[in-house]
Parts: sequence; structure tokens; C-alpha cells
Amino acid sequence: MSHKVNVGLIGFGTVGAGVARALLEKGRLLEDRVGARIVLRRVCDRDFRRSRGFRLPPALSTTDPSKIIRDPDIQVVVELIGGIEPAKSLILEALKAGKHVVTANKALIANAGRELFQAASRANVDLFFEAAVGGGIPIIKALREGLIANHLDAILGIVNGTSNYVLTQMREKALSFHEALLEAKHHGYAEANPSLDIDGHDAAHKLAILTLLGFGVPVRQDQIHVEGISRISLADIQYADELGYCIKPLAIAKQEDHELEVRVHPTLLAKSHLLANVNGVYNAIYVHGDMVGSELFYGRGAGQNPAASSVVSDIADVARNIASGATLRIPLNGHRAHGIKRLRKPGNIETRYYMRFVVKDTPGVLAKISGVLGRHHISIASVHQKERRAARSVPVVMMSHEAKESNVRSALEAIDRMGFVKQPTVAIRTEAPRSK
Repeated sequence: MSHKVNVGLIGFGTVGAGVARALLEKGRLLEDRVGARIVLRRVCDRDFRRSRGFRLPPALSTTDPSKIIRDPDIQVVVELIGGIEPAKSLILEALKAGKHVVTANKALIANAGRELFQAASRANVDLFFEAAVGGGIPIIKALREGLIANHLDAILGIVNGTSNYVLTQMREKALSFHEALLEAKHHGYAEANPSLDIDGHDAAHKLAILTLLGFGVPVRQDQIHVEGISRISLADIQYADELGYCIKPLAIAKQEDHELEVRVHPTLLAKSHLLANVNGVYNAIYVHGDMVGSELFYGRGAGQNPAASSVVSDIADVARNIASGATLRIPLNGHRAHGIKRLRKPGNIETRYYMRFVVKDTPGVLAKISGVLGRHHISIASVHQKERRAARSVPVVMMSHEAKESNVRSALEAIDRMGFVKQPTVAIRTEAPRSK
């Protein structure tokens, strides 16, 4: 007879409904594959009146989370309400009560992961969070288990489907940023207030988790350099395409010379890069390790079924551990920094830059711009002067050789103060493919 594992679900929104439905409808399949019978015992939410597309047995519903956390027969608590509070307090209470926890809460893991890991270790219970990054992509399991023998030197991710969709629509349909964002909202890919996505903060939460698992370095949100995509214009998309690049919203963690770079921003990628053809709402995480070389994890990064798939996989892992008596088989505190001494300051980052100036169409402008760049130790790789626009202004696009971020920022501040510059200069970093 299979071991029975009872599950309590807190949060019956889009993902919660997907999890409940999977547990109710795929019970036999899960039992065959897990070797334990997973039973949905209770579901907590504030409102059960809204249709979720299937019928939840009324006996399972409650509006009181304590009926899950304090139920001695429930071994696994699944938190899917999101945000910091009350999610954090509920999870800590569940851990203290000796219950295993599964969550998809990226903001909470990014901001309080260490505290939660320590609480789980003290209670000798599991805490899993696969759905916190990449929706249905099993990147957490890959970093914790599959790549355990590797020293990683780079993790690059397209981890926000909204931003990727907007930039994809701009490129494929020649839309402005605002037109593409409206289309994303129309299709349900963007919230009414999409700032968390398009300003880069959602990706920063996910990057903090990837950085902790991949490099063993806990990173606060204020230590991650974050830029959103709202300053990217259709002109930038088109100029990048002419130069052999595409613009992608990247979350980047790279180890070099005992320093770790952590940053989120739009990035120019050569069309040959593994991430260049990840389009629409799809996510992908590129990992480079000393043994495996380059690997790409690709799939849907959001939506009910992909996220629910990851949550159910975590529940299945917990059920296996309970059935075999192997709790904490993968130590939560098993990630330690190796060879990394500090975070690299944003001003010390070195990369190639795309720069778009909009200037008055008068003689000597290029020479003046080149002179300022040269004085700041920025070498120009190519210059492209585009067609004349209204009011006798012209866009000038330059690609630099590798340059230091602080030098680029200082140079652009000086150039933007010059009278012939008609609007703030756009600068976008590039990211080159790894050599192996």
C-alpha cells in the first residue's frame, strides 16, 4: 500500500487552481510515478465564488489558513498567495509546526530565503521553490542537483515573459514600446500596472535566487543594478537588427577575477547567441559551467499550467522524501561561494556598448562626440549616421569596443550637455557568446 501524503494549499488563484486540479485529476498518475499517494486535503482562499474552470469539492475549502497549518494530518503546505506578508509568517509557522513547504514566491525567496532555509533546517523539513523562477522550466533542480559538480562562471536569463513579449512584438510588428505594451495587456501577458515586469524588478527577484543557487552568494535587491525596457524605441530595435543584433531583457550573473556581476537590463545579443531566438512570452536560462560548457533551459515562463507543473513536481519530491524517510536529502544550506570575494561595482563593468545619439545636423558634430569619447578612454568600433529627421536632427549610432561603465556614463553625461544633442542618449550594453 502506498504511503499517503496530505497536502494543504494556501492560495487558490490562477496557479493554485492549476495545482489543485492537477492533484485531483492526476492522482493515479502521480501515485504510479512517485510511489506515494498525494491527497489534496484542504484549500484556503478568501473567495471561492469565482469560477476556476473545475469543481472543487466544498468539503476541501476554508478561508482560515490555520486550519491547514495546525492540521496534524497535513504534512505539506503549499503557499501560493505571493508577496512578503502574510506569506512569510504563514511559511515560518508551517515550518515551525514541522510541515514541509512548497512555494512559488520569488519575491519572498529573494528577500528572505536565508531565513526561511534556516527555519526549515532547524525543523528538519523540506522547503522547495521550483516555480519561483522560470515557470515550468526545471532550472532550480538543475542548479541544485544536475550541475552540482560544476563551477559556474555565467548565468544569463530571459526570465520575464512580459518584457520579452513586448520587445518581440516591437521587432516583429514594428510597434512602438507603448503599442506593444498595450498588446501585451490585451492578451493578458501584462498586468494593468506592469511596472514590476517592465522596470526589471521581477527579473531581479529571480536573479537573486539564481545567484544564490549558482554561485552561493546571497544578493540583496539593492545590490543588483536594474534597468527596465521602457527607454527602448522601435528605432533601437531596427538599428540593432541592421547591425546583426537583437535586444533582449537579460538578468545576468557572471563571475570574473573573484568578483561577481549581478545586473538586469536590456542587452544587445548577437543573432548567433543561444538566447537570441527566445521570443514572445517564453523564458530561457543560459548556464555556463566548467564541465558542461554552455547549456540552455527553455520553456514557458508563466501561465497556469507551466507554473503548476513545477509546484506539483516539488510536491512529488517532498512526497518521495517523506515516503523514504529522506527529508533534507538536498541540504538547503549546501550552497557556498567558491572563489568569489566581492560583488563587482556597476561602474567597473566592462563590455561593448551600443550608443544612439540624436543630434543637430551640423558639421563637426561627429568629431566633437568622438573627442569626448576618446578623452574618456572609449574606442569606437563603428559609426552609422542614419537618415535625416524632422527639425534637421539626425540619429547617429555608434558601437564601442570594450569600455568601462563608469567611463561611458561620464562621457554620455558630458555629451548630453552639449547644445547640439536633441534628446538623452540611449546606451545599451552587449553580451558576447561564450567561447566554448
